[in-house]
Amino acid sequence: MADLLTQVADRQAITDQIYRYCRSMDRIDHELGYAVWHDDGTADYGEAVFQGTGRGFIDHVCVQHSHLLVHSHQVTNIVIELDGERAGSEAYVTANLRMERGGKLLQMTVLSRYIDRWSKRDGRWAIDHRVAVMDMDEIREVTPMKQLDQGRRDRTDPSYAVLGAKA
Repeated sequence: MADLLTQVADRQAITDQIYRYCRSMDRIDHELGYAVWHDDGTADYGEAVFQGTGRGFIDHVCVQHSHLLVHSHQVTNIVIELDGERAGSEAYVTANLRMERGGKLLQMTVLSRYIDRWSKRDGRWAIDHRVAVMDMDEIREVTPMKQLDQGRRDRTDPSYAVLGAKA
């Protein structure tokens, strides 16, 4: 029974890290993003996007996202295979990103998969290596239903008052 509880806890810890990654992107929270990778972790989002350290990727994408108006990442279909203190996972992600170009409001949607190798070090699960596979993308002009102004892309977002900076 203890082994089963450990497996459930490990799966949940990895899943939470994947969710935290999405939150770090949407809030442009460097520190939260750094915590998803081990210090020596690497990221491969393809030659055209980014290949390098996990920390470097967080810095890169936070700069890229800062030019956007708003974005939202959702993760589904998380499959995790545990092997002691190592694991592999695949998670499907949908990223919706809004921008203004030439006086038009555009929305880019990217459907991808995060294929991650994990390890548990000092009791903490984090990514050793991520390969991001982009399966589909599109960009289109959109008309918003109303002006939204409650969400923030930093630590002034209302979620930080409830969850704190580490969630």
